Amino acid sequence: MSYLFTSESVSEGHPDKIADQISDALIDNFLAYDRQSKVACETLVTTGQVVLAGEVKSEAYLDVQTIAREVINGIGYTKGEYMFNGDSCGVISAIHEQSPDINQGVDRSGEDADFETRANSQGAGDQGMMFGYATNETDNYMPLALDLAHSILKELSVMRQEGSEVSYLRPDAKSQVTIEYSDDHKPVRIDSIVISTQHDEFGSDEAMLAKIRKDMIEVLIPKVKYKQKREIQELFNDQIKYHINPTGKFVIGGPHGDTGLTGRKIIVDTYGGKGAHGGGAFSGKDPSKVDRSAAYATRHIAKNLVAAGIADEVLVQVSYAIGVAQPCGLYINTFGTSKVNMTDGEISERVQQLFDLRPYAIEHNLKLRNPIYQETASYGHMGREPFTATRIFNKGRKDERVEKDLEFFTWEKLDRVEDIRNEFGI
Repeated sequence: MSYLFTSESVSEGHPDKIADQISDALIDNFLAYDRQSKVACETLVTTGQVVLAGEVKSEAYLDVQTIAREVINGIGYTKGEYMFNGDSCGVISAIHEQSPDINQGVDRSGEDADFETRANSQGAGDQGMMFGYATNETDNYMPLALDLAHSILKELSVMRQEGSEVSYLRPDAKSQVTIEYSDDHKPVRIDSIVISTQHDEFGSDEAMLAKIRKDMIEVLIPKVKYKQKREIQELFNDQIKYHINPTGKFVIGGPHGDTGLTGRKIIVDTYGGKGAHGGGAFSGKDPSKVDRSAAYATRHIAKNLVAAGIADEVLVQVSYAIGVAQPCGLYINTFGTSKVNMTDGEISERVQQLFDLRPYAIEHNLKLRNPIYQETASYGHMGREPFTATRIFNKGRKDERVEKDLEFFTWEKLDRVEDIRNEFGI
């Protein structure tokens, strides 16, 4: 019997995503001026206010107020009627020094020590389990419902920033896509699409809703569909149930409509409910925190395993004890889709020989101790296209400008496919 599966996404203007972006902008600036910074930074946003809190061990001094304001303005909260404006909101900082009890379990060797010494001595920043997932139902090895939900809001963001067709749009938005799957887990059709987008006040409630509904269905969705490959385009159909601003009005939004906190969109950040999640958020954490770095590492493993043809679908779990370098365990589930004559346990043993999951090794191999994280804080940490770019940082030490050439989304590279094929003899 067929079944329905749903995933959601939120825009960069959603309150929780504003908080994530501010937290990750702080991480980037700390790392730009001091690569060894240890940071766990939380952000709260509400009507006219931003609160920064957390623990930091760093040689860098940052103008955190200016960083937060630049993020908010960059998202598009630039008008007084939004009741949350980057130029006028209050920014309160309660950031303090990291606990030495935690730090002593993470830093045990000097920066000049060789790779093996550092990899064996740098323990995990916390206990816990992290998951990575990949499926071959999309070209970026992500679940289709989430990929489409992200695509809808990314296209909506472009339309908002261009402004010509939909000048009434405001930054806050959410999407949701429900897909019907066959018994053999193949997508058959899109069943329903939900879009809730913040907007200016114009005309009567009925006129506003009619205009927004028309633009979403007749302008936005065709743009999204056009950018999909043919097999995905065929899933769009005349029977899709559209729920466009289903409450009828969405003028009050952003942090004025709903308080935002760092780390409250962890399913949007990962796999849209497919696979599994260990519970730890990513944003606001430097890469010594395995909540973040090991989640990236397990995604890297899962994606390369699927791309290598080991299975159609792979879930990878790794777990740690705080202060201990070697993982407590590695688990792999291929959901019965394995293409090799091995059990999932045997596949796991081979993977452990190929991938070094000690925290320092993850940082080193994926180049994570770089200021690359604000890019991850909206539209998902996984399934993104790796790229290189130059970034300039000028909000650290006074009058000191830092320019860096950076690699983004290194965990999305298919750089271990041949190693895996050689190991598994395929």
